[in-house]
Amino acid sequence: MSCYLCGTKEYKKRDGSVRDNSNLEILECISCGLVYLSSKDHIDETFYQDSKMSKELSVQTWLRQTHGDDKRRLELVREMITDKNVLDFGSGIGGFLSLAKEHASYVCGIELDKRVTAHYVDIGVKLVDDIGLLQDDFFDVITAFHVVEHLDDPVVILQQLLTKLKRGGRMIVEVPNSNDALLTLYRSKHFMNFTYWSPHLFLFNGETIKRLFEKINDCKLEFVKYIQRYPLSNHLYWLSQGQPGGHQVWGGLLDSPQLHKEYETSLASLGLTDTVLAQIVKV
Repeated sequence: MSCYLCGTKEYKKRDGSVRDNSNLEILECISCGLVYLSSKDHIDETFYQDSKMSKELSVQTWLRQTHGDDKRRLELVREMITDKNVLDFGSGIGGFLSLAKEHASYVCGIELDKRVTAHYVDIGVKLVDDIGLLQDDFFDVITAFHVVEHLDDPVVILQQLLTKLKRGGRMIVEVPNSNDALLTLYRSKHFMNFTYWSPHLFLFNGETIKRLFEKINDCKLEFVKYIQRYPLSNHLYWLSQGQPGGHQVWGGLLDSPQLHKEYETSLASLGLTDTVLAQIVKV
């Protein structure tokens, strides 16, 4: 299997396992460092239209789980989206858009999961399931939070999204970091057997996300930013207990805004945060 980014056929197998599909292997390109699954055949056209994950979650539970990230993302783009047209690609339950609409001129989501349709009606946000239904050169800002890693052919999809962006408009892409400290620094065996998931066909880092955007026409990469979503308590819990959710158990005891900022800064200096964010401008 050739690397999606550079075409190299040489790879190494990463330690760990795909938590919901033991038949898949985790591969890392020896040339460019892209991390990818050994097959994409388990994802078909209907996979996200009838999402098992959303079936198991109530609307309120889903919103509660994403609220922290939704608030963080709003703060990141608030000034950029004020009085602007905003599109969120892979918008899920719409938590970010429900916050963004209080500042933007117009908001719209693209989401395949049909179970969320009624909720979008309730919150008064436009929802479509196909990029082709949107007007070209209309949006000032397009966001894609933790969705590009799900795409079978991200170059094609990102190029299509770019046609919907006005010249000078921004696209913001946030993805899990393949160089997450729990994988590469601490090498938590438990985390290695938990974090890899069959819908995540690719995992990018700061360098491979740059390579991805080099393949997109009519855009310029403005910056790559390293973000740590989970606090130190989460990492300590993984290392001591081998389980997720440590921030919910130990957060009140160990975490503070100052500590999290310092920890994030330290990990970011090494490129080892759990999340990478890239911003491009259409030229």
